[in-house]
Amino acid sequence: METIWRLIDSGRCGAAFNMALDEALAASVRRGASPPLIRLYGWEKPSVTLGRFQRTRDVDVGYCRAEGIPVVRRPTGGRAVLHDDELTYSLSARTDGHPFSKGLLDSYRSISDAVTRALSSIGLQTDEWRRREKGSVLSGSPLCFQSTSYGEIKVAGRKVIGAAQRRWSDGLLQQGSIPFRHNGELLKRICRVRGEDLRQCMTGVRDAMPGLGEDLLKGALIAAFEDRFGVRLVMSDPSPQEAALARELLELKYLQASWNLEFPSRCYARGGGSV
Repeated sequence: METIWRLIDSGRCGAAFNMALDEALAASVRRGASPPLIRLYGWEKPSVTLGRFQRTRDVDVGYCRAEGIPVVRRPTGGRAVLHDDELTYSLSARTDGHPFSKGLLDSYRSISDAVTRALSSIGLQTDEWRRREKGSVLSGSPLCFQSTSYGEIKVAGRKVIGAAQRRWSDGLLQQGSIPFRHNGELLKRICRVRGEDLRQCMTGVRDAMPGLGEDLLKGALIAAFEDRFGVRLVMSDPSPQEAALARELLELKYLQASWNLEFPSRCYARGGGSV
């Protein structure tokens, strides 16, 4: 019997809504109301996401506020990401059975393999990082793209895709950023880092392949995920229940400074999904 996963293409959305919808979809999958799903989306304006347990002082919140740049805390871990000219994916799945029951590193590896296949299919030569960061290496930079962690992908020695995962006992949510190009000047201001350092460690897919179209990249990702996991992705919209939970999470969590700008010291639970 053919295995069906859902595919949701949301287009460009606001930063807080993007995080709220990803969490709502993950909650739906975890409680068995949906099969695994992949969501593809973009950003209405340049936006910053912080890792779930990242220090707010890692970014210049005052500058972002003055420039109208949203700062939102992700439900997943990792460090700061500037989302601008990029394609973002999220994957939600249960972890009590194939193919994500073998733990965090195995799921990182299998998802990374699908993304690597997608890039290879359009002619990009990639390297996948297989070493885990820890200690001072992990904490040395506030920026996700200034270091490479397990399962993330490089092109020509520079990081091209960043990913972060949240794993519960019954499910996972992975969010991945695929920049077409990095806005180095804006990154320098937001995270107070030197431009020359950025150029040495990060790149975008259009830097390696000028003229790469978004539709081509989306098609390559869809085909690669179908091939890697032996499934068929069927286009879908959020269900009424998923949309309602996303709206609730948006208002009660992702639009609130208590979540976005304060170090999260307590667990939030909404609609069967805790983060």
